[in-house]
Amino acid sequence: MTAGPDLARMKRDLADLVGIDSQNPPGREREVAERVRDLLVPTGFDIALAEYAEGRANVVARLSNGPGPVFAFNTHMDVVPVGGGWSSDPLVLREDAAAGRLYGRGACDAKGALAAMIEAMRLLATDRPRWSGTLLGIFVADEEAASAGAKAIVAAGGPRINFAVVGEPTSNAAVSAHKGSLRPVVRVRGVAAHSGTPDLGDNAIYRASELALLIKRRHDEVVSRRRHRLVGAASLTVTRISGGHADNVIPDACDLLLDRRILPSEDESAVVADLQALIEEARANSGLRAEIVEFRPTTGGAIETPEDAPIVRAALDACRAAGVVDPGPFGFQGGCDLVHFRALGASGVVIGPGDLAVAHKPDEFVPVGEFVAAAGLYRDLVLTMLG
Repeated sequence: MTAGPDLARMKRDLADLVGIDSQNPPGREREVAERVRDLLVPTGFDIALAEYAEGRANVVARLSNGPGPVFAFNTHMDVVPVGGGWSSDPLVLREDAAAGRLYGRGACDAKGALAAMIEAMRLLATDRPRWSGTLLGIFVADEEAASAGAKAIVAAGGPRINFAVVGEPTSNAAVSAHKGSLRPVVRVRGVAAHSGTPDLGDNAIYRASELALLIKRRHDEVVSRRRHRLVGAASLTVTRISGGHADNVIPDACDLLLDRRILPSEDESAVVADLQALIEEARANSGLRAEIVEFRPTTGGAIETPEDAPIVRAALDACRAAGVVDPGPFGFQGGCDLVHFRALGASGVVIGPGDLAVAHKPDEFVPVGEFVAAAGLYRDLVLTMLG
């Protein structure tokens, strides 16, 4: 009889992972990567640690088991900053047995998924007659900031992958699409003058306010009306503003940071062209002078895996078998690293224990039932795709 997930062992693994401080910034994911290596080496996986910056490392675990496709597990090893408001130490895993919850920073996003994937990899390593192909565990740094870890994997040229499952909190349902994001910095120009004679200048902050209202109108009337059946509406908003360099000087420049959420059905170059057209429209109508001076790093672009793709069909079956009443497929309002695995050739989905609504908050937790079920779900998905 095939062995199932070992919940006691999974809890120990999660406690170890939560106890490693990988708040991003600064990340320090190498310590998590080393722990993952120590957990997987005894099961026969070949492990490679790739440090792309000091203390920032990805880990790639590989188990070759005959001919067949390449299947990759992926999730991230960084967590958001702890913040305040916790009822217990956020870097010490705490169990509430009555509620069936495991608390700690990253328990939900996404060290719970990481521990469940490690358990699934152990189970598959001891059950090799049932599958053929190559199994990878690609666990990355910096997903919470700019996906520098996943981008480093892609920039290095591989490995080539057929199928992937990305671990993020989905309550063990299948997510097959997510939004992308662009964050342009728009610099609005003015004319400097003494604040005692403001009429001799052109206040860039006032000018930026005009542009901000145009941006809101474009969101309300155009962008938000673009919709996708899984991820909802596109969006365009201002998230930061910065201008002026002295208390008594009319500012000659003011920067607006925009956040544009992109649908899988949208083309990124067309989105940039739309933003440029909006700036040109403001210039033509009111003489406003502005330009995009940079694009801030983001998680990346949008993606959708077709519902009839084999990995999506297999994922829905595995989710149902794990007790998920409504397995999906669903869409993420935000982004994740699935888009980068498409660049490696993979067709993939996002599945993981925990609810996105409790991620990034005080007293973040993963339900024990979902946590252990995820390990079996991950194993079953591999057995279907590599069976």
